[in-house]
Amino acid sequence: MLPYGRQSINEDDIEAVAAVLRGDWLTTGPTVTAFEEAIAEYVGAARAVSVTSGTAALHTAYAAAGVGPGDEVITTPMTFVATASCAVALGASIKFADIEPDTANVDPAAIEPLLSERTKVVAPVDFAGQPVEIDRINELAHGVGALTVEDAAHSIGSLTHGRHVGSVADLSTFSFFPTKNMTTAEGGAVATRDAALGQRAHEFHFIGLVRDRDRMRYPDEGPWHQEVHSWGLNYRLSDVHCALGLSQLKRLASFKARRAEIFARYQEAFAGVDGLGIHGVREGVDPTWHLYPVRIKDGRRREVFEKMRASGIGVQVNYIPVYWHPLFEDLGFRRGLCPNAEQFYAEELSLPMFADLTDSDVDRVIETLTGIVG
Repeated sequence: MLPYGRQSINEDDIEAVAAVLRGDWLTTGPTVTAFEEAIAEYVGAARAVSVTSGTAALHTAYAAAGVGPGDEVITTPMTFVATASCAVALGASIKFADIEPDTANVDPAAIEPLLSERTKVVAPVDFAGQPVEIDRINELAHGVGALTVEDAAHSIGSLTHGRHVGSVADLSTFSFFPTKNMTTAEGGAVATRDAALGQRAHEFHFIGLVRDRDRMRYPDEGPWHQEVHSWGLNYRLSDVHCALGLSQLKRLASFKARRAEIFARYQEAFAGVDGLGIHGVREGVDPTWHLYPVRIKDGRRREVFEKMRASGIGVQVNYIPVYWHPLFEDLGFRRGLCPNAEQFYAEELSLPMFADLTDSDVDRVIETLTGIVG
């Protein structure tokens, strides 16, 4: 089965991990610090905090933003459930804004009427790797005193008007799951342009521990002393994971270039094919494509999904609208809330997209799909 996504691991990656295994540190040590500094420098952030997953990154970012009971978080339904559920876990209420029908990114015009004095965070998602209109979303959020948390699980390496994702929103979250644009095996990161938010993110992912004597309530307890001032969790990434991440970060430019080639070949092959729709790309962006979402028209998505899988080609659907999950249904959400997102879901099919996909693999995907819909 040709997978729809997979990691790319070479001998340099293996040696980087082996070097840590031969050393003195396995968990949170100097390689974690080096990786966090490298991520911050790469994206142009004031600070980056590595965490155990993309979900942990969202939880940490929302906590750093001060999300809690009584607050509202506005996000998109076209995302993995964690974008919304991590805010709910902190006691917030969710409002869903509909998407742009061509890009599947949240529509800023749909965010605006949802804003209120209770809005704490606006959390857009860079669907498939294409950056959202973050300048406009920042303007909307900041206008009511809210922060932006850009869910960039799909988009490390992407640029918007020449700026790296991770340098424009108040907080940005990344995922380093194996199918993503680079991997740490499992892991993620929070990047922020605000040092104070970065410190809050660091403390939340470090069990809330405070080690700065100037901030301690009992600073004279002893040289071993540390304090917990607020709730936190152990979301720390290890030196082993970060060694792989540092090696992968060096390869990100080549990963991006190959993904762009594959995306372009799919776009060219499917343009004008009856029964298919290609993905919209807006001006001013330079994405690192995580997914290739093709639209299957005429109510044939399930048929095509099953036939592609039967032909040995791994395809996926990204995503069921978040509020369709029973968890959110039980909170009172009903189908029909975001018509663009629901229509996109009814047609979306993610085709194989990863850096080691060969030209012959791409040809096979194209020929099989066009043969099925033809």
